Amino acid sequence: MDQQGREGGCQCGNIRYEIGGEPMLAAICHCSMCRRANAAPVVAWAMYAQEQVRFTRALPQEYASSAEARRGFCPRCGTQISFTADFLPGLIDITIGSLDQPEALKPTLHYWHSKHLGWVEFADGLPRHPELPPFE
Repeated sequence: MDQQGREGGCQCGNIRYEIGGEPMLAAICHCSMCRRANAAPVVAWAMYAQEQVRFTRALPQEYASSAEARRGFCPRCGTQISFTADFLPGLIDITIGSLDQPEALKPTLHYWHSKHLGWVEFADGLPRHPELPPFE
């Protein structure tokens, strides 16, 4: 990948991906569905146009976590990789934690903060949105 590209994948290496360009959004989600799917108090996501993301090995297996949303994961090791939804046509979220260099992509806001766990507080000063942020 070039300097603007990013790479990542699952824990076992079965799924690998390359991303070209910068994300539309990088954020921390506090919703209960992300918590359950990732078994974590929050999940950091980076949103891209689907054509920016190319899977170079196996494709993630998808689970329909609701009528309009699908979560992609590795069927071998269980690593959560992606999120797509009917209400976000043409877009894909990639878990920042699955990037080879997650430190290089910093979230700029929190969303679904109305669902955050009281014992999870970030002293980052980033904006908090009670639900999804406005998309412009």
